[in-house]
Amino acid sequence: MEKEKIDRILIVNVNWIGDVLFSTPAIRALRKHYPSAHIACMVVPRCKDVLELNPHLDELIIYDEKGETKGLISKLKLISALKARRFDCVFLFHRSLTRTLMVALSGIKERVGIDNPKRGFLLSKRIKPQPSDIHKVEQFLNIVKVITGEDDGKSMELFTGKEDEDFAVEFLKSNGIGAGGRFIILNPGGNWDPKRWPSENFAALGDKLYEKYNVPIIITGAEKDIELGKKIYGMMEHKPVISAGKTTLRQLAAIMKRASLVISNDSGPMHIAVSQGARTIAIFGPTDPKITGPYGDGKYTVIQKSSGKPGCEIPCYNLRCEDALCMKAVTVEDVMREAEKLLEWKT
Repeated sequence: MEKEKIDRILIVNVNWIGDVLFSTPAIRALRKHYPSAHIACMVVPRCKDVLELNPHLDELIIYDEKGETKGLISKLKLISALKARRFDCVFLFHRSLTRTLMVALSGIKERVGIDNPKRGFLLSKRIKPQPSDIHKVEQFLNIVKVITGEDDGKSMELFTGKEDEDFAVEFLKSNGIGAGGRFIILNPGGNWDPKRWPSENFAALGDKLYEKYNVPIIITGAEKDIELGKKIYGMMEHKPVISAGKTTLRQLAAIMKRASLVISNDSGPMHIAVSQGARTIAIFGPTDPKITGPYGDGKYTVIQKSSGKPGCEIPCYNLRCEDALCMKAVTVEDVMREAEKLLEWKT
């Protein structure tokens, strides 16, 4: 593809908050290579907030595969809408056969994506499968590097607006935290249970942090994490502030960028914290931080320990694991030691 002939670009993005954040360095690289092109991105509704204010994008196209775009008629309408936009090329970050077929039917001639047996014949530029041990940020960058030949840095981006910043200031103020005030965030949620550090550990950690540093503790999370937040609240002697279910992703980002430290399971909010430059401790268990851990610039650390049980190896990606021994192997003292390294306060 010749650079001067590309005026309109479509990106078909992935489905999870963390993965969409991983794609932002690739989006930035495309904008650097095509500064005057119209760049649109197809994304699922739950990830809209991650990209809505991204200055490297001109348009978001919402693909609601479980809602408005679920049926055949709706998909045909979307194909027609894509055809009307006359995109010159599409970069397929998502490996879905359905989405690849949709962009092919919409008449986009240049289709760039990872080759696989199911959809390879639909791609005009087939990229060989990525090494299994490289970070997802690099995997997305490798897709666009086939065209751009370079990247524009590895740091993830999530942009906030004035309303998000105002919300964060008011939320903190209403909970006794003024401008520049210190506070620590605990993010105990995760999209599957084996990735969650035990609730009692978060509670004990929160109390230890409060007793040592005398700063407010905020428990973050989505609406589904409200009960988890209440559970930890009930176990803590020094009661935290609960923001779970009270913020959008961008509002959460605006709060996190002001935090003295964020301690989180492997989750979308953990990556949001890193994208905002917050000092971050990521607690990993069954997943591989080399592939989905914090990435790019910033001050962060990963804690991951083997369970020590014969035959129990990490990473395992066992969603049905009921023991979560690898998560239980990480102690409150382990996390406190890392917190003390990242916090530069005098006690």
